[in-house]
Amino acid sequence: MRTITIFGGSGFVGQSLVKEFVKEGNFIRVVARNPAKAPLLESLGPSGQITFMQGSILENISPAIQGADVVINLVGLLAEKGSQTFEALHVEGARRVAEKASALGVPTLLHMSALGADKNSRSLYASTKAKGEAAVLHHFPTATIFRPSVIFGPGDAFLNRFANMALISPILPLIGGGKTRFQPIYVRDVARCFLKASLISHRQTYELGGNTVYTFKRILEFLLKTIHRKRFLMPIPFGLAKGMATFAQFLPNSPLTPDQVELLKTDNVVSSSSLTIKDLGITPEALEKIAPLYLKKYCPKR
Repeated sequence: MRTITIFGGSGFVGQSLVKEFVKEGNFIRVVARNPAKAPLLESLGPSGQITFMQGSILENISPAIQGADVVINLVGLLAEKGSQTFEALHVEGARRVAEKASALGVPTLLHMSALGADKNSRSLYASTKAKGEAAVLHHFPTATIFRPSVIFGPGDAFLNRFANMALISPILPLIGGGKTRFQPIYVRDVARCFLKASLISHRQTYELGGNTVYTFKRILEFLLKTIHRKRFLMPIPFGLAKGMATFAQFLPNSPLTPDQVELLKTDNVVSSSSLTIKDLGITPEALEKIAPLYLKKYCPKR
């Protein structure tokens, strides 16, 4: 049995990874900052198979990594808050995990980046994701990197966010006219990719997306049809959206930041030359098949 250390394992993607690796009989160490999630995580497998370790990738990570067969770094954020900055987590944190994993002789390192990672991007999120990839490969040259498009599934922060907006607002915003393209991928498929890649020790970079490319407008139209709600989709130019986000970013649980507006200026789809989910022998599940199962709670009560 292998020992798998997962940094950021208490989050949306992390919990799916824990489930997949547990089914294969692995011992799991979940490293996360929130101890309140420990009982939930430890209940995902038989007693003793999952260990919760409270901590941060910016602190002492040696105990979590020592003796691991596979180290996985899922830590990331879409909006900065206090000391939790893009530079700190996406770059410095990623560097520390890779450097320590290499020093302690870990055979396999898997790193979560993002589709659209680009050191020259005007988005801090995208540019720091690229810098993080470079730092990882500098210290751990055989690391495998994953760049997923938007990830959907129960508890996601994408479809659920707009579904909640549709419950209280007669209008949903189409930033940039809703023309930005996405290639949504099911969270369990992402987890299965990590499991498959954990058995491969040589360097690869995979871009992960589903079978279908959608515009942002088409996704919202699908969402509204699925939850049986009629809402006006209002096009908002990027310039106006960025101005609105400049103020909105200071709200609690901000719905939009200027950096996120910048991200929306670039399509979020898999390139034709990249390795994909299919190179790992996995056929992705369709958005239309999975999403209605967890979006039904937003439908009008009858």
